[in-house]
Formats: sequence, structure tokens, C-alpha cells
Amino acid sequence: MRFVLVFVTLIGICGSISPAQAGSVIKRVKEHNVVRCGSVERTGLATEAESGGWRGLNVDICRAIAAAVLGSSDRIEYHQYETPKDFDAVRNQQDDVYFLTGSEINEQKLAGKLLPGPTVFVESHAVMVASTSAVHHVSDLAGESICFMIGSSVERSLTAYFGALHKNWFRRAFSEDGEMIDTYNVQNCHAIAGEITTLANIRLDSGVNRLSSRILPESLTTFPVIAATGTEDAQWSAIVAWTVHTLINAERPETPWYAGGAGALPISAPELGFDKEWQRRVLTSVGNYGDIFDRHLGKGSPLKLDRGLNTNHFRGGLLLGPFLE
Repeated sequence: MRFVLVFVTLIGICGSISPAQAGSVIKRVKEHNVVRCGSVERTGLATEAESGGWRGLNVDICRAIAAAVLGSSDRIEYHQYETPKDFDAVRNQQDDVYFLTGSEINEQKLAGKLLPGPTVFVESHAVMVASTSAVHHVSDLAGESICFMIGSSVERSLTAYFGALHKNWFRRAFSEDGEMIDTYNVQNCHAIAGEITTLANIRLDSGVNRLSSRILPESLTTFPVIAATGTEDAQWSAIVAWTVHTLINAERPETPWYAGGAGALPISAPELGFDKEWQRRVLTSVGNYGDIFDRHLGKGSPLKLDRGLNTNHFRGGLLLGPFLE
């Protein structure tokens, strides 16, 4: 009887272990020779190209991690999280790196499955108007109509913004983004609100009236996109974090007080499996954070977004990694 009880207990324990828990993430990555990453689709961060494959800032950070661990930035797979079922890849720890916002983590009840890692992008809710508009600040839109997607967090940001000013605004809510964009492009609403990356993409499509647009300088709210990892492998979480910090620190200029570039924080960590050339290999593969931003979001991309809060801290932005003081 005792043997039977022990056997049944062991079956219960083993049955509760997910495939991801059965072995470390770093072991799985090396066995499959691929780093698996995922996120929701965001313009400039992660978009699927018509020719196939994914591109964007998140994708290049995934490539940097692959270069660090596997020696090649090409050894990645990228997955989109759109439906609750898609987020099972996070719940079941099927992917290796998850680029997520706090709202996505909360809405999908993922907090117990993730170790929140470094910020890779500061997203914001913003408002866009026609270039010829007399509006120069969001507050100038009091009493005017603003297009937005119904039930979105953008709606909450608009409500909070104008509520703090004790001013009214005219709501134009849409359930289809195509209809919302068309309405804005023919100027049946004075402005359009959304994530700044989305607005930059909408700005590229001027519609039948060839509307030129500009994004207003104020953010309604700002929030980070983080590189999260599963909770089962601290070694893997450290590898991801140090890779992101390498990309951020590589932008630092040299001064009389501290080293610049990759030397701002040389990471010697053979305990994590890093070889002596790993940081050089990462930066050769994808460039530093500024290079990646410019390529997908900034002056080298169609979006032409300013760095803004995504500027390195030494230039007044929010991106800051540990460095040699």
C-alpha cells in the first residue's frame, strides 16, 4: 500500500511539470539552436513583412540574444501574440523572450509566469492633427472631436487627460481601425489618438486628400515595453538582461571619468556561458540601441520618429543600463 501511495504521489508531481520546467531554457535554446521570441504586433517594434519574416526593434534585440548565445543573429523564431490562445506561449513558457507591456501582463494574468526584465522601448499614447491645424498642444483640442478605438487604453488616457484639465472633448469612437483612419484623413474629426508608433504609421497613409499630419508634443501617458523571461531559469534571464544592457550602454560616449561604447560595461561572465567575444559579436550583428532605433523607428525608417524618451540617459532620455562609474 505504501509503494502505491508513493507511486501515485510521484505521478501527480510529474504531471504538474510543464515541458519548459523539465529542462533549463538555455539548454533548450542550445539543443534547438534557436531563440524564440514573441510580442503583439507593433509598428517599428515587431511587424511581419509581406515577403515573410519579422522585422523591428524587438526582433533585432531577439537577434542580438541569438548572436550572444548561439553565435549567429539568424537563429531566431518570432511569434505574434494576438488572441488569448496566442498568449498560451507565455503561460506555458514555450517561447524564450517575451516583449510585453504592463497592461498585457495584467490582462492576460501573466505576472506569476514572468520575470520582468529591462525596458527595450518607451511607448506612449499621443494625439495627431493635420499639419495645417492651428492646434499645437493637446489641450488646444478641448471641445473638438478626437478619433480613437473604443474600449482601448487610449480612451482611458484621453479621459484622464481632459478630466485633469476640467475640459470637455467630443468623442469619436470606432470599432474598426480602417474606418477610424478614413474618417480622420477626410478630417471628419479634428485629431486622432493612439500609440505613437501607430500614429507614425498612419501618418504615412495620407488618404485620398493627401493629408499631411504631425504628432503633438505631449504624451497622454507613457509605458515601457520590457524584455520578460520565464521564472524557471535565472541564468537565461541574466543573459537576456546583460544583452539588452550591452546594446544600451554601447551608445555611451567616452569621458575622462568612464569608458565609452561596449567598454562602458564589459561583461565577463563565463558562469553564464559567455565567451570573451560575445559583446563584440552582438554589436557587429545588430549595432547599438541607437542604430536599431534609427533603422526601424527613427531617421533611417519611414516612420521618422524622434528618439524622445527612448534617448540614452546621458542625453536626457529614460534608457539607462548599469555602467562603470
